[in-house]
Amino acid sequence: MTTVEVVQGDITKFPSDVIVNAANSSLLGGGGVDGAIHKAAGPDLLFACRLLGGAKTGEAKITDAYGITTAQKIIHTVGPVYKGLDPEIAADFLYSCYQNSLTLAKGFKSVTFPAISTGIYGYPLVDATEVAVNAIKEWLEENPDSSLEKIYLIAWAEEDFKVITEVVNAT
Repeated sequence: MTTVEVVQGDITKFPSDVIVNAANSSLLGGGGVDGAIHKAAGPDLLFACRLLGGAKTGEAKITDAYGITTAQKIIHTVGPVYKGLDPEIAADFLYSCYQNSLTLAKGFKSVTFPAISTGIYGYPLVDATEVAVNAIKEWLEENPDSSLEKIYLIAWAEEDFKVITEVVNAT
């Protein structure tokens, strides 16, 4: 049985078979989680991401973890920019980020997600967490043969950890 757990910490140091990168469409690094993952993984990640040719909102692509020794793989997914987007469309894109990432992580034992699109992309944390939890639950129901034992939702900041924990416990 797969369990979902909320943790606080640094995704680049958290032990997980797979970590998910909240990437931009170029997949070539940026700010926030994306920048931290690229910095920790080193220049080989940038080279590998160049070969992927970018990604569209909601898509997910996978690379090795390179200099991040606590993970085997990195899944790069492009979340929606919330401002100016219809909330239902934003939710559909975000839902796809989680579903597509889980499909790529299906053969591993653990995967760790940051709060996709909640930083500079402006998605409200409570709403984004509700979408994440629903996407994860539905994916698990549709994929009972998955090898995943643990799905982690990681928060860098204590305030975010508290909010995510409250939403997960209420959902």
